[in-house]
Amino acid sequence: MTVFYCAKCSARLTPDLQELPAVPDALTRERDRDRKTRLAPSTVPRGSYAVDPQPWGAPFEASRGERQGEAGNRALFMPAEMTDLVSAGPMNSVIVHPDDVLSLQLIATSGIHWGCCGPLGTGGRNLACTCGVRIATLAADCMGPHELHLHPFLVYAYAADTWA
Repeated sequence: MTVFYCAKCSARLTPDLQELPAVPDALTRERDRDRKTRLAPSTVPRGSYAVDPQPWGAPFEASRGERQGEAGNRALFMPAEMTDLVSAGPMNSVIVHPDDVLSLQLIATSGIHWGCCGPLGTGGRNLACTCGVRIATLAADCMGPHELHLHPFLVYAYAADTWA
């Protein structure tokens, strides 16, 4: 089991989580959406985490065709002015269920990076630790995947079984 902490202040961010062998496919079918929030189910189930080996989130760069379509059903819903861009964000971000990280504060709740139901995840890190450092990105609009990515350089993991 693994717990994630803020790299600046060492605040505990998650309960004990079990690592998944790979990032699950996102469920984005209409019948899978929550009837009240319209959100797709979280890509990662509660109590688990997965490491995303691909670049994810901001910053973005012009597509040169080589990575087009790479994200598949986990692709972010992009604002109109960003549709020709692909992620140049960090590799190896940690994806957790949004309900497994309760102590983070949502920053910036409007603008082009905000959809009708929540953040698109395209505006960069939008969740801050209690110490003020923006350490995670939440994608929680009804048009895209429902994921929370912990930035790989701004958090650290402690695996209890490594010290046993």
